[in-house]
This record gives sequence, C-alpha cells and structure tokens, in this order.
Amino acid sequence: MPLPFLTADRAFEAADDVTLPFEDHERWRRPYRPGPWRVGAAALWLLLASYVLFAAVIIALTGTLSAAATVFGIALVIIAGALRLLRLGVWVSAHGLRHARFLVTRTVPWQQVAAVRTVQQPVRWLGLPRTVQGQALLLVRRGRAGDELPVLMTTHNADFLARPAAFDRATDAVEAWAAENARG
Repeated sequence: MPLPFLTADRAFEAADDVTLPFEDHERWRRPYRPGPWRVGAAALWLLLASYVLFAAVIIALTGTLSAAATVFGIALVIIAGALRLLRLGVWVSAHGLRHARFLVTRTVPWQQVAAVRTVQQPVRWLGLPRTVQGQALLLVRRGRAGDELPVLMTTHNADFLARPAAFDRATDAVEAWAAENARG
C-alpha cells in the first residue's frame, strides 16, 4: 500500500489539481510544490543555523553575553534567510500574480496581465550566471510593448531542475489562473 504523504513526487492525478468549491480564492497560494533543490538548500541553511545557535549557547556560558547575542543574531538572520528561500516563487490569488524573489516581491494585478506564456530560451541554471537552453514562463503586461518580459520560473530553477513534468503542470496552473482572472 503506497503512502502518498511520505513522498513529494507521487504519481500525478488529475484530481489533485482540481480546485474545490470551498477553497478560498482570495488567499495567496503557490500553484506548485517547492522543488527538492530549494528544500535541500533551506535545510542546509537551517542545519548551519543550529550549529550557530549551539555556538551562541556555548559563548553565553563561557564568554560575554554581548558576544552571545551577536552570534544569536547571526543565527536569526540565517533562519530568516532559509525561510525566505522557501517562500520564493510564483504565487497566485484572485488579486493578481505575485513573484517573490529573495529581496524583492512584486505583485501584478490581473487587470495588468495581458498573458502568461511559456517560451523556449536560454535560462539560468539554478540562478547562477551559467545559462542553458530551457523553457521559461514569462509575464506579458498590458500596455508595455517594449519592456523586457519578467521571467517567472524556468525549467532549470531550484523548483523544477530535472522535473519537466512538474514544470509543465505548474505553468499550466499559472496560465489557467491568468486566463480565468484576466478576463475580469
């Protein structure tokens, strides 16, 4: 008997992506699961934070409290960074589309969204300067003909690296939200 709650990569079922009538469309939701690279990186940062917290306790017991407070503050910054890493990505609601990056979050109301489309182009591998050929989900805004199109997600980012089926499902979900809400 399979235990689907123990694995994030269980077999895709159409019923999993069907919006239930009682679900709140006003809440911001990510239309896909965070990828293993993102979760793994956040787990490593949290592991580092545990060592720093342990160091803060040792410094508090043997050294000065100001030094321990400084190290404790560093641990809190590492924890906040790990939690922010888990919040990155594309979020949708009835209000619009939200693209959360590490330091900046931008929200575009559905009235400003002309289209959300998938294109084949060079994309950054895990956000590093190296580019590879892949697919990207782009946001096309109304009335901004010459502007550069913001890349929302790619096949080679931390959520979808080596998971092309998950990328296809996520782009389909975001495109469906855009088509449903951009009409008005």
